[in-house]
Amino acid sequence: MLDFLAESPRDRARLCGAGHNRREFLQIGTLAAIGLSLPQFLRAQAEGRVATAAADRRSCIMIFNLGGPSHIDLWDMKPDAPLEIRGPFKPIRTKSDAFEISELLPRHAAIADKFSLVRSCSHDGAAVHDAGWQMMQTGRRFTGGIQTPHVGSVVSHLLGRRTDLPPFVVLPQLMGRGGGNLPNGQAGGFLGKAHDPFALMADPSRKDFKVPDLLPPDQIGAQRLDRRRKLRDVVESTMTEFESSEDARLLDQNFHAAFRIMTSESARAAFDLSREPDAVRERYGMNRFGQCCLLARRLVESGVRFITINTFLTVFDEITWDIHGSKPFTSIAGMKDIVCPMYDQAYSALIEDLAQRGMLDDTLVANLSEFGRTPKVNPAGGRDHWPGCFTAYFAGGGVKGGRVVGASDPIGGFPAERPVKPGDIVATIFHSLGLDHGSHLPGPGGRPFPLTDLGTEPIRELFA
Repeated sequence: MLDFLAESPRDRARLCGAGHNRREFLQIGTLAAIGLSLPQFLRAQAEGRVATAAADRRSCIMIFNLGGPSHIDLWDMKPDAPLEIRGPFKPIRTKSDAFEISELLPRHAAIADKFSLVRSCSHDGAAVHDAGWQMMQTGRRFTGGIQTPHVGSVVSHLLGRRTDLPPFVVLPQLMGRGGGNLPNGQAGGFLGKAHDPFALMADPSRKDFKVPDLLPPDQIGAQRLDRRRKLRDVVESTMTEFESSEDARLLDQNFHAAFRIMTSESARAAFDLSREPDAVRERYGMNRFGQCCLLARRLVESGVRFITINTFLTVFDEITWDIHGSKPFTSIAGMKDIVCPMYDQAYSALIEDLAQRGMLDDTLVANLSEFGRTPKVNPAGGRDHWPGCFTAYFAGGGVKGGRVVGASDPIGGFPAERPVKPGDIVATIFHSLGLDHGSHLPGPGGRPFPLTDLGTEPIRELFA
């Protein structure tokens, strides 16, 4: 990540050097969002990428359930299956006549008329976390050295920013390791670092929470702020050849975008959770995920187009949905006490809050994961990785609540009706945001690259 707070001329010279240091200099990181002008938007609309001005008002909050929740124990229960399949929990009635869900999610049950389940998701990728992260967030497996952009990066490229805030934000930070040593899919890919997300890199539940890249000038110091402004001049005076390149043009745009964010009072206000009443913060839960959900609502209100919330950061250093049973992982029973209460509270608060503020129809909330869990409980009292079948669910953004799309087989092992692939999930998000999933991006080497693979379609039953 480019350090706008380089403390000395020596540091600046290092950043402007050749070879490896030059590449470091171009790694703009969390300040790499550039805007789309009104003429660009009108051109995008004319090309069919944006269906209507009303669709352009839409935003998306993607909640990525890192670790892979057990669909059989939560959203697609099998009460008539043998004990080693159905697990220890019971289904409960919901506010929707179409489905029941787990007793672990009573607050979900109370708002089931506002979200719809897709019970027939699967993919053919490896049963490792980062392979699933790639496929579910980009619609594709990375092959041939091509890293496909995150769906939020595509939105950034096609629609750009609305306000001083970046168009694509990740909360609380980018995913960590997944065990497969693969890119996780949370980047601009071949669209470039200009469309990487703005990553918060902080825990919003902490009392001392501040966004490092949004400190106001009086906290940065006049000398350091002036040094930021002069950094571009240093590049111009020491890298003449570089300045004539496409990278230099992008760098100049990134500097303008970075200063626009850092000097914006409205941007700082959007991230300032202290402006929320204590009762609202407590409604979401005073934990990292709960406060990220609240922050996502504030960012949507402030004009951010796409927000990804990572429910957890890695499967190695904390208890997550990765319920293998044996230590250091938790068991199915441990999920009941540790993960589900926090998750149930925050999600239901987000949906209710968006609905009460009249924002839900303009905000798609997509709950995804890299895979589900094995139909059979393992000897340690957990379930293992299973990309063969899992559940995703959607609320808002034009989605009709209280529905079920697709079905799994009697043990939750494979789709039995209406199979849905990662590309279909991505196409559904594009559809909600008014983008034509059949259009193209400027791909590697300047060749047109389709937004989604041939044969993928939005899950239209969610909207009809």
